[in-house]
Amino acid sequence: MTATRTPGMPFVEDGVLVSTSPATGAEAGRLPVADAAAVAAAVQRARDASAWWQSLGFDGRKARLLRWRTLLVQRIEELAALTHLETGKPVADAIVEASAAIEHTDWAARNAKRVLGHRRTRTRLLLAEHAGHVEYLPYGVVGVIGPWNYPILTPLGPTSGALMAGNTVVFKPSEYTPAVGQWLVDTFAEVVPEHPVLQAVHGLGDVGAALCRSGVDKVAFTGSTATAKKVMGACAENLIPVVLEAGGKDALIVDADADVDAAAEAAVWGSMTNSGQTCIGIERVYAVEPVYDRFVAAVVEKAGRLKLGADLGPITMPGQLDIIRRHIDDALARGGKALVGGADAVQPPGVAPTVLVDVPEDSAAVREETFGPTLTITRVADADEAVAKANAVPYGLGGAVFGKADAVRIARRLHAGMVAVNSTLSFVGMGNLPFGGVGDSGFGRIHGDDGLREFARPKAISVRRGPSPVPVMTFERSPAQISRLVKVLRLLYGRGS
Repeated sequence: MTATRTPGMPFVEDGVLVSTSPATGAEAGRLPVADAAAVAAAVQRARDASAWWQSLGFDGRKARLLRWRTLLVQRIEELAALTHLETGKPVADAIVEASAAIEHTDWAARNAKRVLGHRRTRTRLLLAEHAGHVEYLPYGVVGVIGPWNYPILTPLGPTSGALMAGNTVVFKPSEYTPAVGQWLVDTFAEVVPEHPVLQAVHGLGDVGAALCRSGVDKVAFTGSTATAKKVMGACAENLIPVVLEAGGKDALIVDADADVDAAAEAAVWGSMTNSGQTCIGIERVYAVEPVYDRFVAAVVEKAGRLKLGADLGPITMPGQLDIIRRHIDDALARGGKALVGGADAVQPPGVAPTVLVDVPEDSAAVREETFGPTLTITRVADADEAVAKANAVPYGLGGAVFGKADAVRIARRLHAGMVAVNSTLSFVGMGNLPFGGVGDSGFGRIHGDDGLREFARPKAISVRRGPSPVPVMTFERSPAQISRLVKVLRLLYGRGS
């Protein structure tokens, strides 16, 4: 690598995408760049493979995904080491990430038949002569566009759901983490060698755009809100449905009866893990007056112990350093105070932990996604004020509440797709819970029953079982039969209860 290359910044050389470590600049992988024709060819191979994959049924697909799950467990240290090299995150964090991905793969494999299997519906009196059936059919080929911050966990959620629903998958990893993406595809091919059920295509943003326009039947995207809009626009050209998990600006509310020390520990973890490069990371805290001072002191003590280079790795995407620096500088210039870190926190390739107080609510550090190890803490009078401030941003991905008597009620009032009570980020590790946002954080769900259903289209079938007691859906109906229909409607629905 030449001296002019920025460590961690991917580049294309002779048709090959080169990935490097943001910490050291060491090469992590070289993958061939796919042009539009290559993307289309991958999609066609996936379509050719889909009939075989669907023919395996839920049990056959389950057996293969469980074999993949076992292989991931057996080689988790290898995967973690590659993730550490390519993203810079500590190996321990990569193992935790992989463990959550393994959980989601296992859950999807074990539950797809229950969620997506054929079922009969209850017959309604008005059409008692008909039986109802629902089938869930795979879309065909699903495109998955993954992010760089969690290159194992995030793509494996939609990928495992799509595969178990009977789809084949073409995966476009982030250009910052193509080696991890290819490792996942290669290990899947070890347990499913017969057909290209899961493939990867590599390159920059134009490859993601080509995937959206390649004839796939659905796209699952994770990334920034700005890119999500581009993905949605490209898919809209051919009415391709999308699942979009975009940015976040998650808030933690600390109520008066919270365990303050536990809340502080969770706030530091939720904001600083993966160097703050977490879409569901806690970037804002609203602590009520009675516990504010104790909470701030505890956060300062815990965050002050974290070491850049040990507990916190580098910022994976070098360009993010400028955004983090701008947010910190703006907060300080507008009257905020740094109790940990501050103006000198940005130390390329990393950022030291930074805790800010007295930051105006209309500042960039409060309104915009920072994606770094920073945290703003704001004093509020009560939970009502905390909820109002937490909901005042356009994002609505996740959030958290610490408290006892009213914590769940407060959680229900947050404008977010997921909320953790007396923890942070925990919902992402639970395979049975849906994951996704509202507002500028996107729409659609991965994980859980709802996530499985995102990758299958429901098909309704009605079957006549006998003659109609009130035959009105025919041109041969009589006025007397219409009168009888009115009587039935009044009998069934006319009493207001």
